[in-house]
Amino acid sequence: MEQVTDWLIANQDLIINYGIKFVVALAILFVGKIIAKVISKTIKKLLTKKEFDKTVVSFIGSLVYGIFIIITFIVAISHLGFNTSSLVAIVGAAGLAIGLALQGSLSNFASGILLITLKPFKSGDFIDVSGTSGIVEEINIFATKLRTGDNKAVIIPNGRITSSNIINFSAKPMRRIDLVIGVGYSADLAQTKEILTRVASSHELVLKDQAITVGVSELADSSVNFVVRPWVKTSDYWPVYYALLETIKVELDNAGIEIPFPQMSVHVNQENSNES
Repeated sequence: MEQVTDWLIANQDLIINYGIKFVVALAILFVGKIIAKVISKTIKKLLTKKEFDKTVVSFIGSLVYGIFIIITFIVAISHLGFNTSSLVAIVGAAGLAIGLALQGSLSNFASGILLITLKPFKSGDFIDVSGTSGIVEEINIFATKLRTGDNKAVIIPNGRITSSNIINFSAKPMRRIDLVIGVGYSADLAQTKEILTRVASSHELVLKDQAITVGVSELADSSVNFVVRPWVKTSDYWPVYYALLETIKVELDNAGIEIPFPQMSVHVNQENSNES
């Protein structure tokens, strides 16, 4: 017991010094944890105000909190006199290994952040991306879910989306319908143009304040091709598209204007053989 007491007396300055350092290290951990929570909550609030996806907000908040806790821990043990160079190297190597192992997932994650930040499309938009067309149902952190016209769910990794062209059919309030109508070379072009213009302009959903283009676009092999280009609201595109095609066919038939179609002529040669 006397030896312990003597050792304590002899090393009391060292013990007090390390005791103070230990208390300071605990204080650093405590304060660092509070700062990490405050910064994490602040970032979450800012991202929520910017209408970021909840999954992204939660992930980024947790990531920021974890980074600050690691930094706080390194600062605390450094204050105790430990060499943190090797620890930092280990953390860096571990981060690199994890990054390489999750390369595809991290690429999809980064792409998800870009999609949510830049917002090339949103839920409910009709888009064509990576060879698939459909309505956007969900934009998650790693993948985007589309619903096709025949009610199939298609999950596309975000990395594929950002690396390909994105066509957003819902981005603008108006769309132009492009129809190509072919008539025979014997048709009266003036009459045909009048019928096409009347049909397009008389539809109730065609926008009257936008010019309708009707004109000859091509003298094809077996037909004279007209373009019919009215403007409609984006939500009315397909109903008007189908209705115009049907009405144009009926009106051209009523006017006796032929719509050419591919035909094949078969010639049969009969050879008469003389019987002896």
